[in-house]
Amino acid sequence: MSVKKVPFTVDHVGSFLRPEKIKQARQLTAQGQMPQSELRALEDEAISDLAAKQKALGLKGITDGEFRRGFWHIDFLENLNGVEGYVPETGYNQHFHGKAAPSYNVRVVDKVAFNEDHPFFADFSYLKSVAEDGDHMAKATIPSPTMLLRQELLANDGTSKIREVYPDLTEFYNDLAQAYQKTVTRFYELGCRYLQFDDTNWAFLADSSKQAELKEKGIDYKDVAKICTDIINQALAVKPDDMTITTHICRGNHASSWLFSGGYEPIAEELFATNYDGFFLEYDTDRAGDFSPLRYWSNPDSKVVLGLVTSKTPELEDKEAVKARIQEATQYVPLENLSISPQCGFASTEEGNKLTEDEQWNKIKLLQEIAEEVWGK
Repeated sequence: MSVKKVPFTVDHVGSFLRPEKIKQARQLTAQGQMPQSELRALEDEAISDLAAKQKALGLKGITDGEFRRGFWHIDFLENLNGVEGYVPETGYNQHFHGKAAPSYNVRVVDKVAFNEDHPFFADFSYLKSVAEDGDHMAKATIPSPTMLLRQELLANDGTSKIREVYPDLTEFYNDLAQAYQKTVTRFYELGCRYLQFDDTNWAFLADSSKQAELKEKGIDYKDVAKICTDIINQALAVKPDDMTITTHICRGNHASSWLFSGGYEPIAEELFATNYDGFFLEYDTDRAGDFSPLRYWSNPDSKVVLGLVTSKTPELEDKEAVKARIQEATQYVPLENLSISPQCGFASTEEGNKLTEDEQWNKIKLLQEIAEEVWGK
């Protein structure tokens, strides 16, 4: 069984710092001072420039930087049938260790279902038109289906109506998986061969403080982890052999702040039981724990992407220290099954992390230098 080339040896999570002109244009459009068509044209231009920049720096998986989104996950979830966006009084997005994210969230108001007119499909088609050639792939990023489960059942703000919509939660889990099956199929029909599910749910379940909160509610985090594995694998069941679907396990990322702490050990068995082709794992701080949970990785056709370079701060990591950590990880995963990336995106929300665009690109350059020294050309 051969290892897929995707994820690429140097890869990235997806989001990049938005140009100031895009931020200003989005504000004007929200205020009714700029037509949506004009904003779209500016976004198109910026995404085309971004694709060229990624290629120039040697990246092979090209994203749109999430330039059209306000949030990494909400923009997708609120456009599923049966889901709406709303402004909560409180919510998980107010509890970052640092600057609080804007107060906006999603909730289930009806049966969850695939939306054939989801705007992300047109967004991907444009990206593909400017990104793909013989050497580069257009990479689409969407939140994992379990993000909706977490919001409704594990971290809701008291306004959830999920039990009214779904007296039998197994129907909710099945509808989530079915909606994502159809989403995967539609992306494939549009020519997408590289798709990523972004997910903070696993980090939530691995955080000991969140485990304690769940226990007080009578919820066993291990039971939830198993349900999440089942939902994800059902969603992935329709994935064609020539399509790569990866996941990024995130601990929260807004304006260089974070949400969750804890290594992967509590959920590693369930996480690596998912049928992803690649696992983007954050390993940029001590909050991530050690590499020992990688012993549960078992699919030799998949890759583990080590997020050893932080996207939260501008300082460049010590190259030799990063190389040493890659070597350490080979105790559990062969070098040919390892890749490297920034630990997260540079702008999971439109505000972006606290570094400049030049500093952002310097991180990518550093990864390329490390990869050449570790894996060669």
